[in-house]
Amino acid sequence: MDYHELISEFETKLETLESSNEDMLYIAENGITHTEKCIKSLRREVIQNGFHSIQEEIHFFKHTKPQIFSKLIYYVKLFNIESKRPRSSSKFQVKYLNNQINKLQVYFNDNLEFYHYYRRGSTSLDEQYFVRGKSDLRSSTESFHFFTDEQFSTCQDSTVATIMAYDMLIVYLKQEIETLESNTDNTKLNAMKQSSKLFWTGSKTELIELIYALHSSGTINSGTSDIKELASLFEQIFNIELGNYYHTFIEIRARKCSKTKFLDKLIEALNRRFEESDE
Repeated sequence: MDYHELISEFETKLETLESSNEDMLYIAENGITHTEKCIKSLRREVIQNGFHSIQEEIHFFKHTKPQIFSKLIYYVKLFNIESKRPRSSSKFQVKYLNNQINKLQVYFNDNLEFYHYYRRGSTSLDEQYFVRGKSDLRSSTESFHFFTDEQFSTCQDSTVATIMAYDMLIVYLKQEIETLESNTDNTKLNAMKQSSKLFWTGSKTELIELIYALHSSGTINSGTSDIKELASLFEQIFNIELGNYYHTFIEIRARKCSKTKFLDKLIEALNRRFEESDE
């Protein structure tokens, strides 16, 4: 089965939502709505069409479904965290956010055996974990029961989704803490931003893909530069807020089509320029 079109349309909606709003509660609420619709469409496809092989079923429940389901868990948790976030001093907010990170880490500790299995990329128990109708070998300490049914769930697909969601949440919370702790630095950044007349008119995801490519190439400071430094520099140059760029990187990495979509586009554009110059 090919879900690329459905997932691609879903990712575009989320990208538009996150890039056009700064209110995290609004983003979370609408993110939940978009994700629920996408999960329902996926469920309908699975029940109507089934799978051609065990391997196809494993791939769907180990990779495809968690990629979407993790967003639902992420937005639900994000809404809960942000709606209860104290509006007092930075010190109290930092304490609250650190406490939330600790709570999320507990989940990894409680599910350590499966966490290591998933992180190592192991496959020996995939038929037990990611094929429907298999018994649950362990009791999950926390599960999301909406959309859980025998026709559309395995004993571990929601655990994978939760791991992915909590990874994204921890990155988001750490970035929020950094922002709170570096208010003075932000003032300097804003002053520098005002001096640039350049604006990034592509999507945030495209710029983040480019930044990670440059960072990975080792061509800046002989590969010793920090991704945060690079992201901040591009934000200043192009008058853009990249937001949770590591969260976006996780999404780029999870793409089922080309993971280097923007870089491919750049190569195409430059080759076209060469051809036009030769004429």
